[in-house]
Amino acid sequence: MPKINIYSRETIIARTKHRSGETKLGETIHTIPQNTSWQTYLKQDTAKFVVLGIPEDIGVRANHGRGGAYAAWKPSLDFLLNMQSNQFCHGEEILVLGHIELDDLMAEANSLNYKLETDIEKARLLVAQVDERVSEVITIIAAAGKIPIIVGGGHNNAYPIIKGINKGAGLNGIHVINCDPHSDMRPMLGRHSGNGFLYAYSEGYLKKYAVFGLHESYNIYSALELFEQHKEQLHFETYDDIFVREQISYQLALNNCLHFCKGAACGVEIDLDSIQNVPVSARTPSGMLPIDVRKYVYHCGSELEVCYLHIAEGAPVLAHKQMDNKTGKLVAYIITDFVKAVKRNIR
Repeated sequence: MPKINIYSRETIIARTKHRSGETKLGETIHTIPQNTSWQTYLKQDTAKFVVLGIPEDIGVRANHGRGGAYAAWKPSLDFLLNMQSNQFCHGEEILVLGHIELDDLMAEANSLNYKLETDIEKARLLVAQVDERVSEVITIIAAAGKIPIIVGGGHNNAYPIIKGINKGAGLNGIHVINCDPHSDMRPMLGRHSGNGFLYAYSEGYLKKYAVFGLHESYNIYSALELFEQHKEQLHFETYDDIFVREQISYQLALNNCLHFCKGAACGVEIDLDSIQNVPVSARTPSGMLPIDVRKYVYHCGSELEVCYLHIAEGAPVLAHKQMDNKTGKLVAYIITDFVKAVKRNIR
């Protein structure tokens, strides 16, 4: 049985701030009716997009990173629900499913000492359990013909999402484009946030992979060698070439990645690490601006045969140990940019 917390209509309405004369997304967005099989209902519901949360940061900590990515889901959903439902983006196009149940695994992860290699190994075994839960839910969403929009958690979740899309849609490998300073192609020495794409690639779930905005100084030699040796399947455009040396324009670099990923179902990935000064597990003072990433998402949605959107690594609780609401608002913008772009592509 999939471990998922399904959100009721009452839950969504309670999180929506009502205002006379206005209609918010939360008032028109779809949910699973009570006493209904959500697996069955997804197949008949008219909404094209299914929003899902993954409140965990085990994969980040298992990769020697800072925790906090579990907290991105709640503020992101709250901001999404309180955006206007209007001619540009209507709630009828979106179904909010809920979040994957991970409290038990998070409790185990919180008891570990991440300075000990033995506990790092235990954390990586917990990530493998997260993989199973995420993959099972994504498989059901994809089998219903929907496009999942996944928010929260570390980038370790890319692997079970890619696996679930393949299984649910009956595909034999998909393409993925990733806006990320890191390739996340670290060696497969147990599961964590730094090797999800290599696991997916090695197991045949990932056919072609393009990284947009890769930081040259924060990727290991073996990963870069892999891209060099497999140019037909792996491609990147570096942040340094685009923004520092200005050897290639933003649009041309993005076009190169988009062209590389065309011709098959394609997942769209965003690591919020790519944005300057956003609270994340690996916060950067030198990154893209929010508008750069919003443009990236829009072009991906309008030009590719998209099969999912995954927004990872946001850790708003890192900001002065309090919740940074700007992160949630940015994620909500990205979600609606994606929905608008895919709608335009379908037309």
